Amino acid sequence: MDTVRDLNALRESVAAFRAGGQRVALVPTMGALHAGHVALIEAAKRPGTKAVASIFVNPTQFGPNEDLSRYPRREMADIRMLNEAGCDLLWLPSVETMYPDGFATSVRVSGVSDGFDGASRPGHFDGVATVVSKLFNQVGPDAAYFGEKDYQQLAVVRRFVADLDFAIDIVGVPTQRDDDGLAMSSRNIYLDDEQRKQAVALPRALGVAARAIAKGEDVESVLDDARTALVGAGFTIDYVALADAETLAEKPAVGRPWRLLAAARMGATRLIDNIAIDAPDAL
Repeated sequence: MDTVRDLNALRESVAAFRAGGQRVALVPTMGALHAGHVALIEAAKRPGTKAVASIFVNPTQFGPNEDLSRYPRREMADIRMLNEAGCDLLWLPSVETMYPDGFATSVRVSGVSDGFDGASRPGHFDGVATVVSKLFNQVGPDAAYFGEKDYQQLAVVRRFVADLDFAIDIVGVPTQRDDDGLAMSSRNIYLDDEQRKQAVALPRALGVAARAIAKGEDVESVLDDARTALVGAGFTIDYVALADAETLAEKPAVGRPWRLLAAARMGATRLIDNIAIDAPDAL
């Protein structure tokens, strides 16, 4: 795997892939990689395709009281992991490359970015949409791969790609989970041993709720039960909600795909998760 930190070198490497008749697939990351990221690389590694990963801890998607300074940075370990996963090229831009002096542009996606994490973390998805747009322009991929764990992020990316006519296939890869069901996340390392044991209540509560909703049980009662279970496990809840899987509008219509989404804090660590639901014929 080649590692490049200069934009011209990146473009030369991508041009060489294309000169060899290869497609290009991008896996954007903020580093602190785990098996979930490896699954994205593996999904991107299709015949005739070169997998390009990026690592950039994006300051514009962190709020003033969030954990930018604490966000784990493990460059050498990440490079080894990408090598072992078969990644072909790693793009490692600096903050100065991504946001040079005078940078004054932001990408704002209305609708899908407004609720849930968008409400809990004002400005977060503006930062995400802006940096992903830049990565798309820098790499020029044919496809880009994102984990479904960050489901609202995936919806935001799909929306602006459609709206701004990016000729890129956006591929969602199912959430990767530890053996006990907890979604893999770079932030899981913040949990102490006891918190880690308690955190499994999040996927369990969502699983129970999803099955109940799919059976046609009253949605609000089911969501209240899930919130009660999470509080009982030691979580402080940001939201537990049922939404349209595409628009993320709450109270989704019958006949459309649904998604159950949640965000909750275990101590100082904020965890998110979601699960697809087979909608019943009627509410």
